[in-house]
Parts: sequence; C-alpha cells; structure tokens
Amino acid sequence: MGVESVAPSPPPPRSEGKTALLQNPKIPFALALLFADALLVSLIIAFVPYTKIDWDAYMSQVSGFLEGERNFRNLKGDTGPLVYPAGFLYIYSAFQYLTQGQVYPAQIMFGVLYIINLAIVLAIYVKTDVVPWWALCLLSLSKRVHSIFVLRLFNDCVAMTLLHAALLLLVHRRWNLGLIVFSGAVSVKMNVLLYAPPLLLLMLKAMDFSGVLLALAWAAVVQILLGLPFLVSYPVAYISSAFNLGRVFIHFWSVNFKFIPEPVFVSKGFAIFLLAAHLILLASFAHYSWCKHEGGLCNFLHSRYVFMRMRFAVFFSSSFSKKVGKSGSSSLQILNKEHIVTTMFVGNFIGIVCARSLHYQFYSWFSSISICADISFSVVLIVDMSSDGHDSEDPKQSTADMTAFVQNLLQQMQIRFQTMSDSIITKNILFILMIILNALDEMGNRINELEQSINDLRAEMGVESTPSPVAPVARAKPKEEESNKEEGPA
Repeated sequence: MGVESVAPSPPPPRSEGKTALLQNPKIPFALALLFADALLVSLIIAFVPYTKIDWDAYMSQVSGFLEGERNFRNLKGDTGPLVYPAGFLYIYSAFQYLTQGQVYPAQIMFGVLYIINLAIVLAIYVKTDVVPWWALCLLSLSKRVHSIFVLRLFNDCVAMTLLHAALLLLVHRRWNLGLIVFSGAVSVKMNVLLYAPPLLLLMLKAMDFSGVLLALAWAAVVQILLGLPFLVSYPVAYISSAFNLGRVFIHFWSVNFKFIPEPVFVSKGFAIFLLAAHLILLASFAHYSWCKHEGGLCNFLHSRYVFMRMRFAVFFSSSFSKKVGKSGSSSLQILNKEHIVTTMFVGNFIGIVCARSLHYQFYSWFSSISICADISFSVVLIVDMSSDGHDSEDPKQSTADMTAFVQNLLQQMQIRFQTMSDSIITKNILFILMIILNALDEMGNRINELEQSINDLRAEMGVESTPSPVAPVARAKPKEEESNKEEGPA
C-alpha cells in the first residue's frame, strides 16, 4: 500500500545554507583530508614503482579502435580480447591522447581521478551525516585503493568514480540525471549493474511508473549512442563481447572462491547456485528491510500495480485527471538520504558476496562502504529497519536522534575497546614477567649442569675438583703448624 509522503519544506535561503555549511565541522575536515591525501598521492607516484598489469593491454585495444576496427572480437591486448563496453574505449582513447600512452602522465591523471572520487565519497558521507568527523579519515587510509588508482590504472577506478557521482545525484534526488550517469558507469565496466536491483526499487518508490520508464529509456539511449559505431557494424560481436553475463573467469586469479576445486568453480551448476543465492538475498532484503514499512515487497509491488492500472483506466477521463494526479503524487515517497545510500550499498555488497570470481582490484567496488561500515551504515541499516524509508515530520530531529544514537554507540565501543586494551596490556606484562622468570630459572639450571659437567670431566682426567675460595686458607694452617713442629726441636 502507498505511504503518504511528507510535503517537502521550502528550500532555506542561500544565506542560511551557507551558514549551515560553514558551521558543519565535517566540511573543513574533509577539505583538509583531501589536501593531505593529494600530497600522499603525489609522494606515491614519485617514489613507489609502477606495477605493469593492464595499462599496455588497454592501450593496444584502444589503438585498434582508433585505427578503425569496429569488430569487438578483433580488439585485443596482452591480456586477451576486449570485454568492456564502448564507454571504456572512449575514455581510454582520451587517456591515450592526453598521455601518448606514457605511464607517468597517466599516473598523474589517475591521481587526480582518485582525489575526485574521494571528494565525491566524502560528500556522500557528509550529506548523510551519520558518522563522526574523525571517521572520515578512514576513507583515505586504504593502501590497496591508492595502489589500484595510481599504480595499476585499472578501469574500475573510472567506473566507480562515475557510480559514486550517480549516487550523489540520487542522494540529492536528481533521479533522471543520476540514472544517465549510472548508465555511463555501466558503459565502462559491467560490475556497476550490481547496483541496478536496489536502484530500480528506489525509483519505484520515488517516481511513478511513467517516470521510471522515462528514466530507463534515457539510460538505454546512452548505451545505444555509445555503442552505435559497433551496433551498426557488428552488433552481435559487440553485445556478446561487451555484455557477456556468462563469462567464466580463470580459477587461478580468483580470490573469493579459490578454495573451491576448479571443476566445480567453472561448472554451470555452481553459477546457477550463486545466481539463485543472489536473487534470494535481494528478495529477502527487499521484503524484510527495504520495503518493510510498505508491508513487504509483494504488497509494495501490488500497490504500484494497482496504482498504474488506475492511472491507465482514467487516463482519458478529464474529470478525474486532477484527482488522479493528486493521488499519484501523494502515493509517492520522499526517500531520506540514509535509506537511499544504505539500500544501494547493501544491494551492491550482496552482489559481491555472490560473485563467482573477485580479483584484487575489485576491492574498489566496495571500499567506500567496507572502511566505515561498522561505524556508519551498519547502524543506519538497523535504524532504517525500525523507521520509515521516507522523511519524518521532523527531519532535523530524526537526524539529531540518529547522530546521538551513533555517538552513544561509538562511546560504548570506545569504552569496551579501552577495557580490552587494558586487560590485554596487563596480561602481556604478566606473561612477559613469567617468561623472564622462567628464563632466569632455566639459565641457573644450565649453569649448574655446566659446573657439574666440568667437575665430572676433571674427575675423569684425575684432576681435583675446583676448590672453593675458603679451602686454601683452611689447608694453609696445618702446613704452617707442621713446619713449626719441625723447626721446634732444632
């Protein structure tokens, strides 16, 4: 059933918005963090050696495209044929034009891309306002993310930057533009489609059916325009290569399921099992969490279906058009920012868990949530399951309550960690003292054994044992007495 939306409050005056912006301590801290991370990236590029993996293969594939090859199966590199959609070719063609295929200028460009991506992720966290200011620094402490961006130059970096930009637009409720940018991210690498199921659910909540269809049409137009040169020439080759959902990765490079025997890993049954697990997890989260306050997933979809039929039934009736328009607007929800971001991130993480093969660079797919998950969106998920997925009557009070809850939870965690730390330190001190005492005791025993061995060796050689310091004095007196006795009679 539809949930009544809360009428959005008018936007605050620009002066008030600027004042609130300056009063938020997270914003200057985020800017300082960006500056510090920019210096770190510069040092990494200057002093850490570049790792050659895919850059040369990318340049070879791009060179074939620029030379006029339009058959996707003939675009190959050192690592094999091209398996990414057309957007990848356009972006890396620009990289090749700007860098002439050289690694060092490409590293500089990817360093700038890293800062842009970090700025977008920081903006998402600041906008959602569910973590304390000091937690933002955790976003820039990942050694692997720095390596993926500036030392390996993977196309995952471009795809995830576009995805985060799309998510920021969704947080600002710019659904159509956000979906266009989302489609652009898909055109670079298909892993972005893991966000598609939760995104579709959010669109059904926030938009009517015609709005959803229009947004999806714009996304499809983006894909068609980007792939047009290949769709006109060799459409089957392009679709089968760039959007191959059944591609099997090499078992040797897998990280998550490397413990699975290779025959099972490459089998079709294992792929079907993972797909079924993915769909079941998505349906479970959608029913019990994301659509909990709509009565579950089935009730939510049924309400949208009934509303769509009603719209079509009275579409040509002018007498009911205004009433239907009002009822349609009231049946839509104004989703809060935390609900949007949490749903998207959790949906993506479910897809990652059920992915048949993960490589090390795929960490960039979920680094923005894994770093702060325990202290931010895991809490938001709990709060989201006990509150509506739309704005309350007092959004400021709701945000304040959530912030207080998170700060209280963090304080309790800090106390527990401090108690554990003190306990561990005390146990370590006692353990070290026991080790020292045991070592001293063992050293004394070994010295005694060594003295006993030396005495035994002397006894075997016919030499008296080492006398004690007092013994010579005791034996000296009898000798003096004997000499006195001998001299006496004389």
